[in-house]
Amino acid sequence: MRLLILRHASTPWNEERRLQGRRDLGLSRRGMAEASAWRLPGCAAAWPVLTSPLKRAQQTAELMGLQARPAPWSIEMDWGRWEGRRLAELRAALGARMAAMEARGLDLTPPGGESPRAVSQRLTVALEAYGRGGGGRVLVAHKGVIRALLSLATGWDMQLDWPERLRPACGHLFELGPMGRPVLVRLNLDLR
Repeated sequence: MRLLILRHASTPWNEERRLQGRRDLGLSRRGMAEASAWRLPGCAAAWPVLTSPLKRAQQTAELMGLQARPAPWSIEMDWGRWEGRRLAELRAALGARMAAMEARGLDLTPPGGESPRAVSQRLTVALEAYGRGGGGRVLVAHKGVIRALLSLATGWDMQLDWPERLRPACGHLFELGPMGRPVLVRLNLDLR
C-alpha cells in the first residue's frame, strides 16, 4: 500500500514559529488560501483520505475539497509545557540543558510531553493494519508525524537535521510493506 502524507496549511502559531503540538488551532487566513490552492497529485487523486483529529488538518482537507475520516493515531506530537514557546526562546533560556535534550534526537522528551520515538511507536501500530491492504491512502497530518514516519522509513535518529528540507505545500510518498514498515518513495511532491 502507498501512503501520501502532507502537512496541514499554516496556522497563526506556525507563522509565529511557535511549537504547536496538541493545541487545536485552526488555519490562519494565509493557511486557508494555501489549502484552497492545493491539489493531490494524480496518483493519489482517488485514494481515501484520513486526517489528524486536530482542526488544522481537517480544515486543510476540507479546503482541498477532500472527504476525510479522522485518524486519532495521527495527532501531532505532544510538546507538553513547551507548547506555544519558540525554539529560539527555549534555547536561550535553557542553554546547554536544551542542547543536551536536542542531542537526544528520537528520545527528546519535552517536560510533560512525548518523544518523537513515542510518536513513531504510535504510528507503527496503526501502519501495521494499513500495510496489509492494497491501493493507497492520503493522510493530512503534522510535521512531527511526517518526521516520525521518515525516521521509521530510513532509520534517521533525529540527532542531526534531515539532509533534505521538507518543503511546505508538498506531499511525501511512502510505500508500506506487509507489516506496515514504511519505505520512502519520494519527498516533496508539489501540491500546487
